[in-house]
Amino acid sequence: MTAYYQLLQRHQDNEKRTTTANYCSTNHAQGAWNAHEQHMAPATGILCTELERFFPRENMRIGRISLDIFGLIAAGEFTIQTHVIRAGRTIELIEAKMLAQGKICIVARAWRMQTLDTRSIAGLEDDSISQPEHSLPEERLKQWPGGYIESVEVRTHASLTRAGKGIVWLNTHIEMVEDEPTSDFVHLMGLVDTANGIVPRQKGLFSWSFANLDLQIHLHRMPHGRWLGLETVQQYGEDGIGLTSSILHDEQGPFGRSEQILTLRPMA
Repeated sequence: MTAYYQLLQRHQDNEKRTTTANYCSTNHAQGAWNAHEQHMAPATGILCTELERFFPRENMRIGRISLDIFGLIAAGEFTIQTHVIRAGRTIELIEAKMLAQGKICIVARAWRMQTLDTRSIAGLEDDSISQPEHSLPEERLKQWPGGYIESVEVRTHASLTRAGKGIVWLNTHIEMVEDEPTSDFVHLMGLVDTANGIVPRQKGLFSWSFANLDLQIHLHRMPHGRWLGLETVQQYGEDGIGLTSSILHDEQGPFGRSEQILTLRPMA
């Protein structure tokens, strides 16, 4: 199997503007915290697959994706239901909800926004980072178990990466859906959640877990290519809550940012 997911069935209701898609996860989507769960990274990718395909509109694109994790993302068969929350001519809010074993796993909401030519005023404050071909293969991510981590290629600059902060490039040769090409957008969005595991503040065996409860992605341009660059900082607060923040890069430069709120809990 060379894909994270198999599509079982998809139904689109043109009158109600809703879609329902049934999928089954493969071992490549296996999570790192529990063997019987999906990793949030490919789960984000499959939700973005449905958001991208949902009644696309000319001169509009996704500018923000907000994903809330309701609980364990069960492996195996699941359903994604997508609909419009707020319709509009220049902005539109759509929602994709993942359900497995009778429970909501993830709710993803995306703002689709009108695109205009703003090159005359364009400007960025985030700097570009060294390209993946100038980085070296990195094995530290492989300390995490699970099929998803095994599927990811990692490159980094050792001198720029330490506990709590670093720059890492990621890629995967696994398609998101079996027998379907994966767009650059879905491919890269399906890697973003990995940010929480690339520069953990703890060294060696973890005494505290730091699972994220959400993933917020803001895109000031659409990403391109197959390599995702993560310029990441992980911070732990003093009352059991942490934050992982990343500047997102492709090979053309920065294209957005992500945030993940963390629940810090002592390991058994």
